[in-house]
Amino acid sequence: MEKRELRERCTALGATLFGVADLAAARGLGTEPRDLFGGLGRAVMLGVPLPNWVVDECADGPTPLYAHAYRVANDTLDRLALRVAAEIEAAGHRAKPLPASQLLDRERLTGHVSYKALGRLAGLGWQGKSLLLVSPKYGPRFRLVAVLTDAPLAPDGPVRNRCGTCRACADACPAGAIRDVPTPDHYASRDEALAFDRCARQCLEVFAPLPHIEKPICGVCVRACPWGGRRKAGKKVPERGERRGNHAPAR
Repeated sequence: MEKRELRERCTALGATLFGVADLAAARGLGTEPRDLFGGLGRAVMLGVPLPNWVVDECADGPTPLYAHAYRVANDTLDRLALRVAAEIEAAGHRAKPLPASQLLDRERLTGHVSYKALGRLAGLGWQGKSLLLVSPKYGPRFRLVAVLTDAPLAPDGPVRNRCGTCRACADACPAGAIRDVPTPDHYASRDEALAFDRCARQCLEVFAPLPHIEKPICGVCVRACPWGGRRKAGKKVPERGERRGNHAPAR
């Protein structure tokens, strides 16, 4: 199976973002189980965007509509991953679809592997100061899933970090958890960028118990990032070193 063919099939099945990560470049990344990558050299990363209007309403925290969109996006990606894995297997290769959002450690808020890390290696965006993956087109307003495979697909590579001096996510964070530490590539650990305990407490103890939320989600830093949201035709997006306010761009 050629990469171009797979990309076309994934797009036809509903994927808006597509990239391939070289799992050799992900050595040292924590996984559950430890041998999650065993014998598999690539991760096909697939994504779908979240609705802008719904994200824009997360000024102070997640709304029931955001929680619903979050769940539906994850369900869509789970179905997509199963379909894509089946097509890869039909082409004679092994494929392991991972769940879009499955917490295996509720305290550390971790799953099988960091999709943000794999998405960065797949060229879908850069690691923002909030640790979210930031796409040039969608900002952090999307969800991801991974299909691990031994198919010999040409890998993509990381893109340039464009956060610059922008601190919109740090200013907006209701827990004051984002340290506003820049990185040219990626952080050695999430604690380098984030006071994770603050973020986790906010999501688990404040937001998750709210009516119709149920999951440890936030949405505030997703909304704040100036790379996300709808922009007027011809409106300039921020380049490295430029700073924007902590509100979604004008519509």
